[in-house]
Amino acid sequence: MTDWLSLPPLTALRAFSALAETGATVAAGARLNVSHAAISQQVKQLETHLGVALVDRSGRQLVLTTEGQQLADALHLGFGTIGRAIEALTGADADRPLQVSTTPGFAAQWLMPCLSAFRQAHPQIDIMIDPTPNMVTLEPGGIDVALRYGTGDWPGLEAELLFRSSLVAVAAPSLVEGMQITCPADLVHLPWLQEFGTNESSDWLRRRGVSEARAAGLVQVPGNLLLDGLRNGQGVAVTVREWVKQDIAAGRLVLLFEEPDDAGYYIVTRPGVMRASAKAFATWLKKQAKLMQSC
Repeated sequence: MTDWLSLPPLTALRAFSALAETGATVAAGARLNVSHAAISQQVKQLETHLGVALVDRSGRQLVLTTEGQQLADALHLGFGTIGRAIEALTGADADRPLQVSTTPGFAAQWLMPCLSAFRQAHPQIDIMIDPTPNMVTLEPGGIDVALRYGTGDWPGLEAELLFRSSLVAVAAPSLVEGMQITCPADLVHLPWLQEFGTNESSDWLRRRGVSEARAAGLVQVPGNLLLDGLRNGQGVAVTVREWVKQDIAAGRLVLLFEEPDDAGYYIVTRPGVMRASAKAFATWLKKQAKLMQSC
């Protein structure tokens, strides 16, 4: 339960948050339509209330102390959540395109082939897909939904399982023909492929106790080209079983090793109220996943 009487005045918190974002009292005052002197006064009152120095004023420029940065981060999240909820309630962000972040591999292998179904069901929703191997920060006014592979543990975020799929090490039959492969160490003399911007193969080998350097080197390619390289026999790769299960069944790829099925793709969002477009997209994703898993 919140102890409201112990919290500092909202005006002081707003002033400090604006100062932390802009880095200057003049700019912060302009944001809040008050004078720079009012910002300075509010911040000093906040420091007095907390008994902690929030700003280092010893130099020519204002610098946040360690405690000040901790408070600034908390206020950024808090005010962002409030602003996001108000936008959702009032419909102020209704015209902003739905922004989705995912890996190039997921976008190419799963999302794009079926996205037309979402467009047909929701033609009024504009959507922006950001295919990147980087784990982007979910901030107000930015990415609405991230589709991430893992076990669902992303602190400060909400994650709902879309589907499970284990990691597998695979290669073309021509690449491993005649080889006796009984442990991951047997693969270090083969060429490797890896999605650009990730460390999946290196991490997988390290987890399997392989520290020996790969003799044939590593080629990094965009996620949407990884499967083409695999099928053409250009290297071994660690990837999600979902993307290669048909190739394995058809004999185009050989399953070398498989991780336990304890990870998968998750729908990841910020805590709090979701925009109507994001909620519709998440609902469609889950229905589509069930449909594809039943095939």
